[in-house]
Amino acid sequence: VQLQASGGGLVQAGGSLRLSCAASGRTFSTYGVGWFRQAPGKEREFVAAIRWSSGRYADSVKGRFTISKDNARNTVYLQMDSLEPEDTAIYYCATDPDGYIGTIQHEYRYWGQGTQVTVSS
Repeated sequence: VQLQASGGGLVQAGGSLRLSCAASGRTFSTYGVGWFRQAPGKEREFVAAIRWSSGRYADSVKGRFTISKDNARNTVYLQMDSLEPEDTAIYYCATDPDGYIGTIQHEYRYWGQGTQVTVSS
């Protein structure tokens, strides 16, 4: 499975961005798909994940980010609203064929290359 993350960019605080994670090679309708992020000087952290229709979220993004899955397009989206400078990071998507949607990074078998999100104050 190859993953391609896109949609990052520069946005002002309070703005929105939508990230996309497109999969090729296999359909991932039953896979778990997660988003992680790594800010400068910090460890990579869990952001959100989805397998079927409902997602799970880190406390820091709950109520501001929404994860969704479009099986017809083999794509997972991360809608990010009310962005804060603290959300600045490289965002990575990852997938697990066994459906895992937890926070443990090594449980995800395939990873995309990351997309930069920068939120200015």
